[in-house]
Amino acid sequence: MRDTTDKAITICGMENIDPVGVHTGDSVVVAPIMSLNNKDLKMLNDSAIKIIRELKIEGGCNVQFALNPTTSEYYLIEVNPRVSRSSALASKASGYPIARVTAKIAVGMTLDEINVAGTKASFEPDLDYVVAKFPRFPFDKFTSASNKLGTQMKATGECMGIGMNLEECLLKSVRSLEIGVCHLRMAKFDNMPKEEIAKYIEEFHDDNIFGVAQLLRMGMSIDELHKITKITPFFLESFKKITDFEKVIADNKGDLKILKEAKTMGFADKYIAMLWNTTETEVWELRRAEKMYPNYRMVDTAHVGAYIPYFYSSYTGENDSKLTDRKKVIVLGAGPIRIGQGVEFDYSTVHAVNTIKKCGYESIIINNNP
Repeated sequence: MRDTTDKAITICGMENIDPVGVHTGDSVVVAPIMSLNNKDLKMLNDSAIKIIRELKIEGGCNVQFALNPTTSEYYLIEVNPRVSRSSALASKASGYPIARVTAKIAVGMTLDEINVAGTKASFEPDLDYVVAKFPRFPFDKFTSASNKLGTQMKATGECMGIGMNLEECLLKSVRSLEIGVCHLRMAKFDNMPKEEIAKYIEEFHDDNIFGVAQLLRMGMSIDELHKITKITPFFLESFKKITDFEKVIADNKGDLKILKEAKTMGFADKYIAMLWNTTETEVWELRRAEKMYPNYRMVDTAHVGAYIPYFYSSYTGENDSKLTDRKKVIVLGAGPIRIGQGVEFDYSTVHAVNTIKKCGYESIIINNNP
């Protein structure tokens, strides 16, 4: 983000889990950047700031790099001098209203004059949580289309999970996709031989991540998977942490300590029930008896103590939401955007909220898409 006085800041650094060759819109994306060392991180950050200044862009700008993780050699893939889909993700991930600030800069205001999150727009957001974005593909509607991925984007939507650790927000995002899975497990790979799955994931597909998880269950090493997929070992370790803990859960049926740890990692009651050979309702009843509920954490990336009613659930920390005595109305969002579904769902959500406010009620939006 840059203003007319040449003040420039970085709002959000995001990292693709899939390697170069998969369009960023088709890749699982995490924020903040996790697998780079400080030197490479500073190098790319400084380069992005130089680019927005050299192009004299006033407002938001999305810069994408490809980095060789072994040599620190990098390439500039593209620069979007506009509000892009990545900007929408960065806004929701950081709590920084990129489109609103860009509009105010366009009419002559500077970053130091624009108010954001209890401070000025010149602050650089600092995330104390983790975000994962999963793409939503239309292959359930276009059954004859190839699900191979490349540099041409095929995803028609996306969803985002926020959590206190990478495993939690990965599993939240998987559930939010609404593709019939509740975990990093897909029935398609359950009875597929190891060699066949390995061959399948050599090429990029929309469901590769589920094949990777299945190979980890079958005992394939991180090194082998890295050679096949080119996915950074840091992320493969996170997938392995999930698949390893599945065995721990299965071996400790009814253990409350293990249940709490599973919920902290983002496991769904439904999947825990499957591992315990019981029902989802029974797992829920056990949690209810123990008062094992999630807390609602506030997104406050400016860390100025302002009250920002934008929350994510987590089984760590304490509730940041402040309860009022006012009557409340919940608006349920439409979930991940799909092909054939336009902006009218978000439009109607906003109008519902405004109407609720006019009627004197407090409005609460619950949704699972950015």
